[in-house]
Amino acid sequence: MNLKLVLGIVFVLTLFENAVAQDEPKYRPVRFLVGGALEFGGDEVAKVFFTNGETQAVRAGQGGSISIGAQVQFPKASKFLLRGSIGYKYVTTQADNVHIRLTRVPMQLTANFMATPKLRLGAGIVTHSGVKLNSDGLGGNMTFKSNAGPVFEVAYYGIGVSFTALKYTDQDNNPYSANAFGITFSGVLPGMNK
Repeated sequence: MNLKLVLGIVFVLTLFENAVAQDEPKYRPVRFLVGGALEFGGDEVAKVFFTNGETQAVRAGQGGSISIGAQVQFPKASKFLLRGSIGYKYVTTQADNVHIRLTRVPMQLTANFMATPKLRLGAGIVTHSGVKLNSDGLGGNMTFKSNAGPVFEVAYYGIGVSFTALKYTDQDNNPYSANAFGITFSGVLPGMNK
């Protein structure tokens, strides 16, 4: 996934969120949530060897993701939020002649605390489904099962850092760490009240 594209989408969402927030003074307990992440880490699930002698590892926690969901804010406890989302996470290799990729569907639920109007602290649970390594005919494809694990996030005005602790198990019951550190992007529509 192109970093410039992700940053462009986040920028447009932030502008749209600010414009909507100025026009919408009413309290809305449920808002549409849009997010994304760039994550790094985890055990090596495959290695690609190139003809020039270079190699590239495909790691279980690695990839770019986009997600949609909902954010719920409680009227009597406005500093507390619940966020739930489902997304698509993807990583590919530098190979030109084949499309080797690791794909999965992350599902996440977090409880969040607004420490300041722009600083959000979150913790919750995440799992991945449909985890598949597609070798595009170079070898056998692999499927994995994911456990449910914790996720932690600190975000300032929609941009944050996260840590996810997950474990994958392949079809032969071999375990892989899918732990990942990430840079996250998120926004809600309509925007938050000022």
